[in-house]
Amino acid sequence: MSVRTDKRYRVGVIGFAHMHVNELVDRFIATGRADIVACADTVPRTPSRTTVEGSRTANLQRALAGPGAPRHYTDYQEMLRRESLDIAIFCPEISQHAEVAEALGRHGVHMVTEKPMAGRLDDARRMAAAAASAGVALAVNWPTTWRPAMRRVKELLADGAIGEVWEIKWRNGPSLGPLAHGSTHPGHTVIGLVSNAEKAMEWWHQREAGGGALLDYCCYGACLVSWFLDAPPLSVQSMTANLMSGYGNAEDNAAMLLRFPAAMAILEASWTTFHGGVANGPVIFGTHGTIVVDGTDILVYRERGVATPSLIEHGAPLLAGRTGIGEEFLHHLETGEPLHPTLALPINLAAVAILDAGITSAETGAATAVVDTRGG
Repeated sequence: MSVRTDKRYRVGVIGFAHMHVNELVDRFIATGRADIVACADTVPRTPSRTTVEGSRTANLQRALAGPGAPRHYTDYQEMLRRESLDIAIFCPEISQHAEVAEALGRHGVHMVTEKPMAGRLDDARRMAAAAASAGVALAVNWPTTWRPAMRRVKELLADGAIGEVWEIKWRNGPSLGPLAHGSTHPGHTVIGLVSNAEKAMEWWHQREAGGGALLDYCCYGACLVSWFLDAPPLSVQSMTANLMSGYGNAEDNAAMLLRFPAAMAILEASWTTFHGGVANGPVIFGTHGTIVVDGTDILVYRERGVATPSLIEHGAPLLAGRTGIGEEFLHHLETGEPLHPTLALPINLAAVAILDAGITSAETGAATAVVDTRGG
């Protein structure tokens, strides 16, 4: 199928709660064919008082200062009524994803959001239904999708490089929580510039808004195990704890133990880790070897008792013209070719099913069955 390369797309942005909105906007602008024409934030449960880099205020101002001086609306519903949009990027609080997706569906707008798709399976299904009813595309972006190492790991597993997989471990890299990844103030980190009172007002620390380390970081593991193993777990046993963030009611640490018919997975999330001390992973154990992802390196161990990897790889190159979410989404719209599996609905519904069961398990203290979403 021939691909149109001259069409320009009118893009709106809804919700600036998640700092990854900045990357999404940048990636669409970088295609050279997407114009950010309008922006609107959603209304938070509690007013945000923080204006540091990565906050919703800073994210909105960054978008408004971008190319084309997008129009600013205080109500995204008004924006949808007044603007003729082709695509909308939406990054409100996770608890508002379904509401925004349904509004976009009513206006026939293609949708791109940031991981995770939703915090509860019912919301994820609402989003999928909204896109299907409107006949529009819905993509869920994952930073890990654009790491060549992850794509090569999938190929190695499919080739049987370490035999049958029986365990996958995922733990996020060192993190001191949201808004803690650098600052425009020399010699300081953002987390030292935001008071506990301010952090308490941010959705990240509010369970009802979809905050918490489990959804923020275990989601990566839920996506990867769904992709790598291509089957849902039977059940999840979870534990969450608020160890160092008493100003909010959302957990700052979480652990999930997933049982599959012939495998297991351990997903860990932390907002309180100063330094990891080990490779971020994932680490994948098979019947004939182990794969350790260490940054951009893929270390494959196939010899027992030998500390040196049998093989070191550096990832599968990304497809030309499909190196970021902007290029990938436009390619999908113009060719009809499927999105990368991790961006598409089947794996994202499966990942949310894991997270949903994990939240229930943490609340009840009991192992919780995971819904098999492969039927829709």
